[in-house]
Amino acid sequence: MSPAATLAAAAGATGPGFLSPTGVEIAFVLVGLATLGAALVTVTTKQLVHAALWLVVALGGIAVEYLLLTAEFIAWVQVLIYLGSVVVLLLFGLMLTKAPIGRSPDADSGNRWIALGVAVVAAVSLVWVVVDAFRTTWIDLDGPVQGSTKVSGEILFQHWVLPFEALSVLLLAALIGAIVLSRRNDPAEEADAAAPAGPGDKKGRR
Repeated sequence: MSPAATLAAAAGATGPGFLSPTGVEIAFVLVGLATLGAALVTVTTKQLVHAALWLVVALGGIAVEYLLLTAEFIAWVQVLIYLGSVVVLLLFGLMLTKAPIGRSPDADSGNRWIALGVAVVAAVSLVWVVVDAFRTTWIDLDGPVQGSTKVSGEILFQHWVLPFEALSVLLLAALIGAIVLSRRNDPAEEADAAAPAGPGDKKGRR
């Protein structure tokens, strides 16, 4: 037996390897790189509208990654909730607040290096946790669909009920806090409202 045949037989005996990527794996890497590039442009551009549009590209790339992992249900949830709701909400917020269309010099807070350090630490921690948790796990793309509605619902409501409910309570608390902050008046406005009206104001009100 030739050495090439011996190596092929050994690879087949030990299972899949990184030296023989399939077309789906190559597409996954390419889409991941495009998504990462869109995310970097989102946080570095000084045009708010462009940042929102690049966010659409980044979230759409994540949905494509879910499709490549045969998680169709999660992919459509990504499209419906994030692309169809969150991004639209951001665009409406930009329009209602009359955000500038061009470059915004005040879009940089000056804490870029601190934010970059935090992002790098968070990314390294997330990659380490995922790699350590799924080190020996392989997804069989030719087997039964693992991201279907039935499988996702069983996993969510059997093993992740408590985190799911805790997240819903957290989102509700954030919504209540946003309402309270939006209704809070400025102290200067409260002082002006409490001040007695002058004669000129009385004439204007008649």
